[in-house]
Amino acid sequence: MRLLLAVIFAVLASPVHADPRDVLRSCQALLDRAAQSSATDRPSETDIARCRQVVRDWTLRDSRMLVDEQGRPMR
Repeated sequence: MRLLLAVIFAVLASPVHADPRDVLRSCQALLDRAAQSSATDRPSETDIARCRQVVRDWTLRDSRMLVDEQGRPMR
């Protein structure tokens, strides 16, 4: 029973189901931590690469959102 509850919690807490902005914030925090940490307590290269991709995707997404449906600047 405990194993089942642990699996259910892990699935619900996974980044796949998290709010996209929360994922972005956690990735930015991980990248900041990785830049300041030593080699022994550094996050894995896989996590760093995934977070770099998340930040890159958000940057590209934000750059595309500066116009409305008719192509006029929003600002």
